[in-house]
Amino acid sequence: MSALVLVVGLIATTAAHAQAPAAQPPVADQAAAPSAAKFPAGQIEQLVAPIALYPDALLSQILMASTYPLEIVEAARWSQDNKNVTGKALEDAMQKQSWDPSVKALTSVPQVLQMMNDKLEWVQQLGDAFLAQEQDVMGAVQKLRQRADAAGNLKSTPQQKVTKSAPPAGVSAPAGMQQAISIEPVNPDEYYVPVYDPGAVYGAWDYPDYQPFYWYPPGYVAAGVIGFTTAVAVGAAIWGGCNWWNRNVFVNVNRYNQFNRTNIRTNTWAHNPAHRGGVAYRDAGVARRFGSGNTPAAREALRNRTGAPGGKFSNAGAGRARTAVSQRTGNRAGASVSRRTSSKSVTRARTGAGNRAAISHRSVTHSRVSGRVGGGGRPAAMHRGGGMRAGGAAFHRGGGGFHGGGFHGGGRGGGFHGGGRRR
Repeated sequence: MSALVLVVGLIATTAAHAQAPAAQPPVADQAAAPSAAKFPAGQIEQLVAPIALYPDALLSQILMASTYPLEIVEAARWSQDNKNVTGKALEDAMQKQSWDPSVKALTSVPQVLQMMNDKLEWVQQLGDAFLAQEQDVMGAVQKLRQRADAAGNLKSTPQQKVTKSAPPAGVSAPAGMQQAISIEPVNPDEYYVPVYDPGAVYGAWDYPDYQPFYWYPPGYVAAGVIGFTTAVAVGAAIWGGCNWWNRNVFVNVNRYNQFNRTNIRTNTWAHNPAHRGGVAYRDAGVARRFGSGNTPAAREALRNRTGAPGGKFSNAGAGRARTAVSQRTGNRAGASVSRRTSSKSVTRARTGAGNRAAISHRSVTHSRVSGRVGGGGRPAAMHRGGGMRAGGAAFHRGGGGFHGGGFHGGGRGGGFHGGGRRR
C-alpha cells in the first residue's frame, strides 16, 4: 500500500468518526472527570533533554512557543520561504504576522524552528508539560545541567558562558538544588545553537523507557560532545528569561518592547489561548484554567487559520491547506492535512524537509507521515501505545498528544495564570 493510500484511508476513517455523533457522558460524570495524570519525571527529562543546554533566554522562548504548536508550523513555513529576511527586515515582517510573540521571536533562530517543525509530537508534549507542570519542567532542566556539568561536558566556550550561582539572600532554594547553572550567549544579540547527543552529554541515561531524541540540522558535522550551529544575529528578538529559584520563565520587557514595538510593563509571561488555534489541552485542569475552545467562534478561527474548506488562508503559502478533523465535542481526534490546490488527494504537512505530521487513528494507534507524501514520503508504522514510545501517555484517549488532547478540540480563554497577557 502506498503512503498516499495509507494517509487518505486514515483521514477518511477519522473523518467518518468525526461525523458520527458521539454519546456524551452524564453531566455529573463530566464534572467528576479527573485531570490527565502528571507527566512522570522520566518523561519530563526526556522532553527537555534536547534543549536543556540551550542558553536560558532561548530555552525560555522555546518553552513558551511550544504551547502554540499550530503557529510553530506556520512560522516554520514562513521561515523556509523567507530565508534571507533578517535583522530589521525580519522585525518589520513580524509586525504583520498574527502569531504569538514567543513564536515570532523564534523566526530569528531558524535552526530551532526547523527542529520544532520536524518534531511536532515532541512540541505538543513539551507544551502540555510546561503548561501543567512548569516548575517540574524547570527543575528537570537544572537537574540535567548538573549532570552534564558533573560529566565534564558543560563549560564556557567562545559561543556561550556558563555560570553557577547560589540562591540570593532571602530566597529559599528548591529541594535538592544548591546552585543554579545559567547559560548565556557571549554576545546577547548573537546566538549559536548548541548541538549535542543527549545520550552522550548527560552520561548514563536513567530512564530506558524515555529515551530523548538527537536532532541536528542538515549538513551539520559533529565537533566534540557539544557543537554549535553557525551564529545568527537576533538583535532584540530573543526576549525571554529563566528564574531558576522560582522555577518559572519571565519577559525581558525592554527587549520585548523593542522587537514587538509595544509598551508592556510587566515581566510576567502569560499563555494566551487565543493563539492556541483550537488545539486541545491535555490536562483538564489546564483546559478549565483557559476556558473551552470548542466554541463556534473558536472552530471558525481554526478554520481560517488552517485553510480548511471555506476558510481564509492565514499566514501560509498560497495553495497549502490543513484541515482539522474533529471527532468528539471538546476532545476530538483530528488529523492535520496539507494539500495543494492543484491536487485534491495529495496530503502533506509542508513544514520543512523531513517533517513528520502526526495523524491519530482511534484511541490506540497513530501514524507518522514523513514530509512529502507525494515525493519521497514513506508509509508510517502503526503501533499501539503512545508518547514517544509504546506505553507512553500521549497518543491514546485521555492521554493528550495528538489524540484526546492533541491538534484538535481543546480549550481556549483565560491566561497563563487565569488571565491573558497583560499589556
